[in-house]
Amino acid sequence: MLSFRSIAVGNVLRSHSQLLVRAQQRRWAQVHDVRFLATHRDPNRVLEKYKEKLDRKAKEEGHNSIESLKEAYKDRIAEYRWQESTVTASEFLVPSASSISKSSTPSNSVAIASAAASSQSTTGVKPLSSFLDVDKVLALPSKEIEMLWRLRHANDSRSICAVIPLDTYQRMASTARSHPQFILPLPRQAEVASEGSEGSDGSSSSSLSSANAADIHFLQWGFHPPPSSLSRLSAACPPSSQTAKTHTSTIVFTHLAAYKLHGSYAQPHTTVTHYLDLADEKGLVLMHGQVMPDRGISATEASWLVSSVQRFYDSGVEDSGRKGELLRMFTQGDSTGFKVEDLMEEMERLS
Repeated sequence: MLSFRSIAVGNVLRSHSQLLVRAQQRRWAQVHDVRFLATHRDPNRVLEKYKEKLDRKAKEEGHNSIESLKEAYKDRIAEYRWQESTVTASEFLVPSASSISKSSTPSNSVAIASAAASSQSTTGVKPLSSFLDVDKVLALPSKEIEMLWRLRHANDSRSICAVIPLDTYQRMASTARSHPQFILPLPRQAEVASEGSEGSDGSSSSSLSSANAADIHFLQWGFHPPPSSLSRLSAACPPSSQTAKTHTSTIVFTHLAAYKLHGSYAQPHTTVTHYLDLADEKGLVLMHGQVMPDRGISATEASWLVSSVQRFYDSGVEDSGRKGELLRMFTQGDSTGFKVEDLMEEMERLS
């Protein structure tokens, strides 16, 4: 853990030449638990059809109305709806490797694993088709796509995900091409011993006080060719049409101390991938990140770092001001102007 002292700033900036070495990128995944909502029936029509039976059922169980009966059975109704929505969503989802190993026969497991391996790009980034049935998902409304994307990763406690509007992502990517590397502080509370007042018996006492400190994390963007299927679609587009499916991007997060020590061999603790498969049709970019276990970072902390990336790189939403200046000084290796204290102050202002 690095405290925000001026001596640390010099060390960070003097080592910036080493930060130009590309970090070894390893990719894994994450998300929040949400439920996919399927609405295929008109509830009023169903209620009208079974009104007599529901009235009779309500009277048999001592209820004075159908609403009272529904209230009594609300937990069971919610369970049925959840089961139905899960079954409905399953046709859009590609099974994860863990579910394949538990439920598939050996021959089927080999076939599915071979198909997944063959669809993986040469960059090592998993294609979106390894998570979702892209052709089917394209027919869904944007809101249901977001719910499906979260549902796909809901059982992975170390996964983070998001659905980003295309224009927001394009602003971030444009900034990232000019500033592919940066550092972000993750605030910590450090207890520091301080001298207390002298007691009546002449003895002195000490107390613990909180001091601002932070872990410093190094991030690096990478831009890779899109999956081969998307490349063919882009090449087939007429010159007059524009496609956003020109690449897949990643962000790799590493402890700065580890990166200074090991360079490109440092182990990343979080890897984030942006998929543009739905960008043209839906105007959405699907973000997926994986937090590695036993690397000193929780999923909540990784989510905070990812959100901080947007605050610094999405300079089109608000005046970049000091954010843009800090990015520029770091990229240029300006050891005189760039100060970690200023970066921390800016982070606190944005929080």
